[in-house]
Amino acid sequence: MDPNFSSGCRIVVLISGRGSNMQAIVNTVREQGLPATVSAVLANRADAAGLEWAAGRGIPTGVVPHRDYGSREAFDAALADAIDAYQPHYVLLAGFMRVLTPAFVERYNGRLINIHPSLLPAFPGLHTHQQALAMGVQWHGCTVHFVTPVLDHGPIIAQGAAPVLAGDTPEDLAARLLGVEHRLYAEVVRWLAEGRVSIDAMQRVQVRGIASRAFVLTPQGIASPGNSL
Repeated sequence: MDPNFSSGCRIVVLISGRGSNMQAIVNTVREQGLPATVSAVLANRADAAGLEWAAGRGIPTGVVPHRDYGSREAFDAALADAIDAYQPHYVLLAGFMRVLTPAFVERYNGRLINIHPSLLPAFPGLHTHQQALAMGVQWHGCTVHFVTPVLDHGPIIAQGAAPVLAGDTPEDLAARLLGVEHRLYAEVVRWLAEGRVSIDAMQRVQVRGIASRAFVLTPQGIASPGNSL
């Protein structure tokens, strides 16, 4: 991929709730002066709390209520129209709780990105923290990946991990990983905005100039081997 960022990298973020990952992305873009703009935040629910947060920071927002459409295909077509009004280079799913149709995914092939709360390919689907605890894994995490028509599948851009502790509940794991998610997604947005990300012939992601795309929660903070804290 070699997107034309002559006027900066434009991003549309899709949410369904409070959009904490969206907030982390916006804050990183603005505070660190990344060559990117969050052009809009769109939701499928009018009561998504992240919409108010984004609007309060001058970001255009919009709602495409999925219940107003008789099929997934009709909803996805309306959502695509709303997205395309902003001509984004990338569309980021940040807690967007809808399964998208293959036609929608293909429309944004190579430009549609998601964060999933597990170390894919482990634990696709819902209730990932419960799945991790049930399997007795010692590390759990999150994955930022390009979206394909196969649910929770696609070329992996980066992953973050945190230890599973004795006595953990699903809520404990979710809380421990939230900061990792925020750091991970924001770093991926940096790489995208700087034009570092590509997909090779084997459908593997390459990130130019980045030594490691793994982030680990440690007692000292979130670290990436080969990259600074």
